Amino acid sequence: MRIIPAIDIIDGKCVRLTQGDYAQKKIYHEDPVSVARSFEEAGLTDLHVVDLDGAKAGKVVNWSVVEAICKATSLTVDFGGGIKTEDEVQRLLNLGVKQVNLGSVAVKEPLKVISWITKFGKDKIILSADVKGDYVAISGWQESSPLTLASLLKDYTRNGIEYVTCTDISTDGMLKGPNIELYKNILMSFPQLHLVASGGVSNLDDLRELKRIGADGVIVGKAIYEGKVTLEELTTI
Repeated sequence: MRIIPAIDIIDGKCVRLTQGDYAQKKIYHEDPVSVARSFEEAGLTDLHVVDLDGAKAGKVVNWSVVEAICKATSLTVDFGGGIKTEDEVQRLLNLGVKQVNLGSVAVKEPLKVISWITKFGKDKIILSADVKGDYVAISGWQESSPLTLASLLKDYTRNGIEYVTCTDISTDGMLKGPNIELYKNILMSFPQLHLVASGGVSNLDDLRELKRIGADGVIVGKAIYEGKVTLEELTTI
C-alpha cells in the first residue's frame, strides 16, 4: 500500500483544514517545497498536492508551488484543486505531475472528463470522490451535489476510470480514524479500482487496517503535521 503524504496549499503556504472548513485553517509551514523535500528525504515516494485556493476559485491558482515541488523533488506527485480545462490538465502533466485529481468537473461535466481519460490515459486521471454521507460534495467541499457516491463510481468505472481517491469529509482533519466501512464497501462493489483512502488517519493502526482491507494507497495529512505519526514510521507500513 502506498503512503501518500498531503500538502494542502492556500496563499502558497502549507495548511490543513478541519472537515473542509476554510474558516478552520491552520498554517503549518510557509514553504511547501521544503516540506515536500522532507518527505522525500525520509524515504517516501508519493505526494498528494491540493490547491485549496483553486478548489474554491474553480481554476488552478498555485501553479508556481506545484512547479517548484516537481522541480525540487522526484516524488510521484498527484495534484487536485479547481482543474476545469484540458489545457490545465496538459500543463500540469507537462510540469511533471503524474496524475490529476478531478472532482467538481467530474460531477458537472462527465463527458468532458471521459474524453480526457481517452486522451491522456487512464493512468493519468484520478476520480476524486469527496463524500458527505451518501452524496458527493464539490467546489472545495463548499457545495453538495445530488449525485450519490455509488452512482458516480458506477458511471466512471463503466467509462474506464481505474484510480479513485475517496475522502469522507466528516472524518477529514479530525484525527479520529478513517471510515473503514466506507472503503470496504467501495472495494467490495468495485474490486477493479485502485482506491486511495483519505480522511481521519490518526495512527499506524489506521494505516494497517486500510492495508488489510486492500486499499491501494492512503493519504496522510494532519497526523503528520500534528506529530501523531513520524515520517520514519510511515516508511515501515
